[in-house]
Amino acid sequence: MTTRREFLRNAALASAGLTIGGVSTKTSAASYNRIVGANKKINIAHIGIGNRGRQVVQSFDRTGLVNVVALCDVDMGAEHTQEVMAMYPNTKQFKDFRQMFDQMSREFDAVSISTPDFAHFPATMMAMAFGKHVFVEKPLARTFYEVDLMEKAAKKYPNVVTQMCNQGHSGGNYHQFKAWKEAGIIKDVTAITAHMNSRRRWHGWDPNIYRFPVGEPVPETLDWFTWLSAQSFHEYNKDFVNGQWRCWYDFGMGALGDWGAHLIDTAHRFLELGMPEEVNPLLLVGHNDYFFPFSSTIEFKFPRRGDMPPVNLTWYDGRDNFPPLPEGYESGATDDPDTDIPLASDGTSAQQTSSLSPGKIIYSRELTFRGGSHSSILSIIPEEKAKELERSGRLPELPRNQSGHFQNFLLACQGLEETRSPFEISGPLSKVFCLGVAAQRLGRKIKFDRTTERVIGDPIADAFLVGPPPRRGWEDFYIV
Repeated sequence: MTTRREFLRNAALASAGLTIGGVSTKTSAASYNRIVGANKKINIAHIGIGNRGRQVVQSFDRTGLVNVVALCDVDMGAEHTQEVMAMYPNTKQFKDFRQMFDQMSREFDAVSISTPDFAHFPATMMAMAFGKHVFVEKPLARTFYEVDLMEKAAKKYPNVVTQMCNQGHSGGNYHQFKAWKEAGIIKDVTAITAHMNSRRRWHGWDPNIYRFPVGEPVPETLDWFTWLSAQSFHEYNKDFVNGQWRCWYDFGMGALGDWGAHLIDTAHRFLELGMPEEVNPLLLVGHNDYFFPFSSTIEFKFPRRGDMPPVNLTWYDGRDNFPPLPEGYESGATDDPDTDIPLASDGTSAQQTSSLSPGKIIYSRELTFRGGSHSSILSIIPEEKAKELERSGRLPELPRNQSGHFQNFLLACQGLEETRSPFEISGPLSKVFCLGVAAQRLGRKIKFDRTTERVIGDPIADAFLVGPPPRRGWEDFYIV
């Protein structure tokens, strides 16, 4: 296992461009491409291979651009990890990513991280310190402070390629939003509605909860202490693992963190929203100190940016908490499932559990746009207005045959492309979710200073963005 001294030494060497075990960690993407040639397969290690992790591994496999050299999961004996293990029966296996880096870091170029939200941070920080390109599930981390450190680390190690897995950010909606913004079709946006009204795992639980679930025997195959990562100690319970972690403030980011990265990512990026100056929880049904509300309405107020007007973004989740729909909504985009949207671990899709599929409505001074989730493209409503713009020839043609999100990351590792969701882009987006979750949990308005990135007039909320100290033995990951 990597010691504190070794971890800090390796981080310093990687930053300085020296060698670890004889292998340079200061190889730029461009120079790497000159060494290995175009379309050379990337040696990759996967951290988290069950449930969503399995889907990520399979997506990388379909690119034909990877050699899988290591598999890491805290429960290699579980049913949900067996499929990936069978795909690569001769690949080295680990339960602890720290041991994987310690024993074979010279054998891989990149890592993918598909652990629960709260465990993204330490594995990502270690990967960057070892000079490894890193692909991490959304959102980047569970706390504002952790996201901030990940952004700082990405700047410290500029030759490390980073990508957050909001896979629709390489799809049709990304290219369309970019083209329509540049062509002046999307302009003067003043309000955005984003909604995710499907069933969540915690719906139906008792909101009068006053303690965490009672501890249960830890499965023999599970390394529970490594699963906990830097989080404070909790006794094992089946409602903490296999996707159930999404329910809890201590482990997940609720509906907002789960789906926000697929619904507001393009608006946040191309409208240059940055940080809000105010976050207001307008509705919290079933509010408690442990798991997320049954329904939430959260208002984010973004100020004027250059010549762009202020934007109010309102988030709706909950099965009975639908947003107001504009005139002509039904004539816009359909609710056909987006092929980029993965199934949940129980085999259900978001479209199967609600009469209104996850989506967004964007209001500008002249036009209204309706969109779905992930890579679903926008439509202009009402339909008559859309037809008028089509006849005018003002709608730009969208680029074709662009790389997908996983391929984009691997091509960036070769110096052939730039990632579309690097930490400098996905970090601020993830921080917006952290502010929203803080407002949810505290149940009150947060005023935020965009310059200092501190909460104004509320020391408790400000401290909440940092979170509790890491568990003993995990402190070194918080040093950049």
